[in-house]
Amino acid sequence: MAQFGFENDIHSILKLDMPITNAPMARWQRKASSSNTSALNGLSPGKAANVSLSSSKTPSKTPGKNKKQTPSKMGGDRFIPIRNGKQMDVAITWSMSLNGYNIEDAKILHLGGKPLNAPEGYQNNLKVLYSQATTPASVKKTRYISSTPDRILDAPDLRNDFYLNLLDWSSRNVLAVALHNSVYLWDATQGDITLLMKLEREEDYICSLSWTKEGSYLAIGTSDCKVQLWDVENQKRLRSMASHTARVGSLSWNDHILSSGSRSGHIHHHDVRMADHHIFTLTGHSQEVCGLKWSPDGRYLASGGNDNLVCVWPRVQEGSASNDSQLIRCWSEHQGAVKALAWCPWQSNILASGGGTSDRHIRIWNVNSGSCISSLDTQSQISSLVFAPNYKELVSAHGYAHNNVAIWKYPSLTKVAELNGHEDRVLNLTLSPDCSTVATIAGDETIRLWKSFEVDPVKKKAKERMVKSTSSVIHQSIR
Repeated sequence: MAQFGFENDIHSILKLDMPITNAPMARWQRKASSSNTSALNGLSPGKAANVSLSSSKTPSKTPGKNKKQTPSKMGGDRFIPIRNGKQMDVAITWSMSLNGYNIEDAKILHLGGKPLNAPEGYQNNLKVLYSQATTPASVKKTRYISSTPDRILDAPDLRNDFYLNLLDWSSRNVLAVALHNSVYLWDATQGDITLLMKLEREEDYICSLSWTKEGSYLAIGTSDCKVQLWDVENQKRLRSMASHTARVGSLSWNDHILSSGSRSGHIHHHDVRMADHHIFTLTGHSQEVCGLKWSPDGRYLASGGNDNLVCVWPRVQEGSASNDSQLIRCWSEHQGAVKALAWCPWQSNILASGGGTSDRHIRIWNVNSGSCISSLDTQSQISSLVFAPNYKELVSAHGYAHNNVAIWKYPSLTKVAELNGHEDRVLNLTLSPDCSTVATIAGDETIRLWKSFEVDPVKKKAKERMVKSTSSVIHQSIR
């Protein structure tokens, strides 16, 4: 009951239809009072009633001639309530006791702070018809390429010779480097360094290196015209193959066939399974063969020489004799020595070649048609090329005059980035097995690792899932 009584008191305070003592008199009250006054005046002695009536009805002045009419003190005809201070004080007191705060300080709408989270399991069925915010598909992500190497390794006693191939990275993540007459192995996973071998004579030196596809064996070309084959895991030399008459500056594997290029201009095919290993000779070059690469599918062998030629040879046919007519393509557009060769991993018929100081051009060839698809003047000697499949780019190593590494978008050949840091000409580059890092070796006796091709983690996981599903299908078909 006390609560109802309290509410009645609040209503009585705040009601607007109750009598207000201080308010002006209403119009109907003024009319009633004026009529009562005139009646009383008519009945009073000493004054005639008709005079009073006439005077009350006839104004003393003409209304139209009044320039200014001042309202009477009784106010206008509008009802404007006035609350006194005591009533407001009482209302504020009751508001504080009821609500806990002054109602004058209360906010009707508050937009600050974070919105509340929807309850768990809530689903919004409303469809967005228009949004000014950019959608994820329309946001173009740009990848960051560091201008500094991820790691720098010392390479003392490195032979600064443009025509040699002194660096190769295995599928087991082991980097092989030739330093004068020794071969060192750097385990990129563990960080361990191992001396694999050293030539007996101090005047001899290593000219070329090439890993097998499985990464178990390493082929080594030497200045004494030999090709050595090493079992890396057991650190044991399996055989030494002699067939050339000059230093062996280039090597490339195709399954059990090892191809070697010599300063004499000859290319020899070795079947490492056989005692009589030398099975074929290619004689298309007149000067040193400094570039040699088998295509990923094993169909073609590309060779580049100091005679400015780029040659493409077919797969080795067992039992066939030496015959130059088997040459598939021979391009002579380069104006300098061609050491840099690279096959495109995702287009097996595309070959990239780079020319020396007097040429400086990257040329892209279509082996099937024999045409030059595109050509680019890099303004610098090109010593090595490799395709980076993670972003479909082409990486080039340069000597005079830039002494740097350049990344080009394929097939447009627009420059993506430059990697500077070497203080002398870059001699070779090679790609890591996961294709995320490129290793470069230069005349400044340093090896620099550039982590420029890391894949987005989301794309990497999707790719791994795709590879797993493909491998499971293969296993099922084998069963």
